[in-house]
Amino acid sequence: MAVTGLDHYNLRASRETLDVLKDFYCDVVGLKNGPRPPFATFGYWLYAGERAVLHLSEARTGEIRTSHLVNTFDHVAFNCVDLAATQSALAQHGIAVSQAEVPGTGQVQLFLRDPAGNGVELNFAPVDR
Repeated sequence: MAVTGLDHYNLRASRETLDVLKDFYCDVVGLKNGPRPPFATFGYWLYAGERAVLHLSEARTGEIRTSHLVNTFDHVAFNCVDLAATQSALAQHGIAVSQAEVPGTGQVQLFLRDPAGNGVELNFAPVDR
């Protein structure tokens, strides 16, 4: 077996939390809500370009999914463009952000949290600054 790349990641939560997460990842991060196969459970597939990179799935009946827990998951990272516009949009949404630069590369990283407490990293190549 050979892994050729990351396909997507999935967040599972209550329907109410899914709606909040969908709005955050679309309105703040810039993903687009798109087509999703007709699964038996509710959810969203969020796209970066033509690729569904984030699946939001409704928790099963009786399943408890607690937000804002400390565990081994740290963050998901997205490649992005237009640092200034992104910083402006994050500020307009009142999103707390920390910024770093990758040593030796000039790549800028913005770190933030989604409404469920999951870490999100937005990466900008030096030419996109």
